[in-house]
Amino acid sequence: MSTKVAIITDIHGNNAALQAVLKDIDSQSEVEHIYCLGDMVAIGPDTDEVLAALFEREDVSMITGNHEDAVLAIFQGQEPASRGEERAHHEWIVESTEEVFLRKLLDLPRSLRIEHQGKSLLLVHYHLDSAGSFLPIDRDPSADKLDTIYNGDKADMVCFGHHHPVHFFESATRTYLNPGSLGCCDRPVARYAILDIDLQGFTVEIKEIPYDNRQFLLSYEQLGCLQGNSYS
Repeated sequence: MSTKVAIITDIHGNNAALQAVLKDIDSQSEVEHIYCLGDMVAIGPDTDEVLAALFEREDVSMITGNHEDAVLAIFQGQEPASRGEERAHHEWIVESTEEVFLRKLLDLPRSLRIEHQGKSLLLVHYHLDSAGSFLPIDRDPSADKLDTIYNGDKADMVCFGHHHPVHFFESATRTYLNPGSLGCCDRPVARYAILDIDLQGFTVEIKEIPYDNRQFLLSYEQLGCLQGNSYS
């Protein structure tokens, strides 16, 4: 007996990529749930469409990422962490996103601890310090480095995003997975992962779903979203 779940992250306002992944997930009846690790918004132009698609489903659990943090800070009249062009982009997101979605984002947690088949999973957008702030991106992560960060944590697996490449590490202590950004890739593919969880552990399948990104790139340019296109 096993449980299959999907892990998605960093959609970044790319609805075409998200729809390709959701279609692929829905073709697999054995996938029981979808976990989204934040940064649903910003960079791309389709924030409303992305959030509508996620919030209308009953099989999706989401957490917030750094882009939601900045957007929600602006929405609440607070000072965001973003500066310059990135802040201007976040202000544009607030102005162009339906308020009902922003209020729903306010209710999302920053992390999730879940259990399937007796295995404990910690879901974060990225690694957090003791104050609950995101650590700087490690461009050269390793199992040893991650074991140091999560020393003493009881999770059997840590799933994260934020850094857009794929990362998959197994140590003697636990498994670490970043399935790669779903919406930001230098190729017309949308990435996500399927976890097959049983009493013995985890089987991880990293998937790349082809999609036509031409309209996305065109709208991206037309709507002036080229500001901040390198943000994580």
